[in-house]
Amino acid sequence: MGKNRKLYLADYCLTPHVNIPNAGILCEESKIIGIGGASAFSLDEPGLEVIDVTDSYAIPGLIDSHIHGGGSFDTELALLPGQDLKNLSAHLASRGVTSFLPTLVSMPRSAMVKTVARLVEMMGQPMPGAVPCGLHLEGPFINVHKCGSQNPDACVDIDFGYFQELIDAGGGKIKIVTFAPELENSEKLIGIMLDNGIIPSMGHTLANAEDALRAIDAGARRCTHLFNGFPPFHHRISSITDVVLSRNDVSVEVILDGAHLEPRIVDITARIKPNDKVIGVSNSIQFEEGQNPNLFSRDGKIYTAGGIMAGTAMTLDTGWIHLRTYSRMPGNLAAACFTSNPALDLGLITRGELSPGKRADITFFDSATNQVSMTISNGIMVYKAAEPQ
Repeated sequence: MGKNRKLYLADYCLTPHVNIPNAGILCEESKIIGIGGASAFSLDEPGLEVIDVTDSYAIPGLIDSHIHGGGSFDTELALLPGQDLKNLSAHLASRGVTSFLPTLVSMPRSAMVKTVARLVEMMGQPMPGAVPCGLHLEGPFINVHKCGSQNPDACVDIDFGYFQELIDAGGGKIKIVTFAPELENSEKLIGIMLDNGIIPSMGHTLANAEDALRAIDAGARRCTHLFNGFPPFHHRISSITDVVLSRNDVSVEVILDGAHLEPRIVDITARIKPNDKVIGVSNSIQFEEGQNPNLFSRDGKIYTAGGIMAGTAMTLDTGWIHLRTYSRMPGNLAAACFTSNPALDLGLITRGELSPGKRADITFFDSATNQVSMTISNGIMVYKAAEPQ
């Protein structure tokens, strides 16, 4: 008894469903086996390692289901020498993320198929921090008129042969595919996705209300970064935008960098959508000033050379703080948008909650600064902030 057991003591814990003050989280190897008030646990258990993280609070490990790069790694450049998914894994661990979906934008057909295969190969390697749980393909079957910063020449009509090539290259690892529901044969595409365990996510689209409703009836229950790459909300013209806002059975991604969505729009979305249907994503890209001639920053935003807003350098730890500021959600519901909500949406039944039997994926934030102080992934400490001087 007590072998390989660790007891974490924190100021409080958002499970995220409840707030437990003076919390204790008891783990055995890679699993959580008990959680509650610290006074409920014996500190004298033989072999028990007590880890005092007071002055911090705990939430489940953050889950980012839409991220293109960071930490010197770029999914689009995965075929190049020196690109290593482990760098992104370690970078995300330092930001409190324990699970993520590498996300690939539309590319020319041959390059995209090869890049998917390479990403799958990388995902099969042991990771030093956050764990990749599948791939998110943001295209290529999207509306060229809403391609945003993506290559318009790589955005194509639905091609089932091409899609089968991507499925084969993905080897069962493709978890989400973003598509435009107004494209011809989109309902058949949705059926193929569902048959292959892939979540159809509506996005980069100019779909009208009828297109959106047909896609939802066919099984689409998610949309990619709501408002970005969507028709503008209009009070007399219905479109996919108001459809997904008003449908309680559709999950919506929201980018919480403060630039892609005006804070009041975040607040409106949080008020309209059911609590469990809001999913915070980073949409983060690999960006360093001067590194890529096609990207530049201005006023804290990243743009393409053509002046189109690209992704962001924000990670989910910042998004978590932003959501608490922008919306009127209580802390536990805001935490759910980065933990239990994406876990539920992705079918990651062992993640997203701090409760007995779940994976020991835990993120601790400094109670005073809201900075990540420690990250636990599958029971292993993968990041610890440096002690203040």
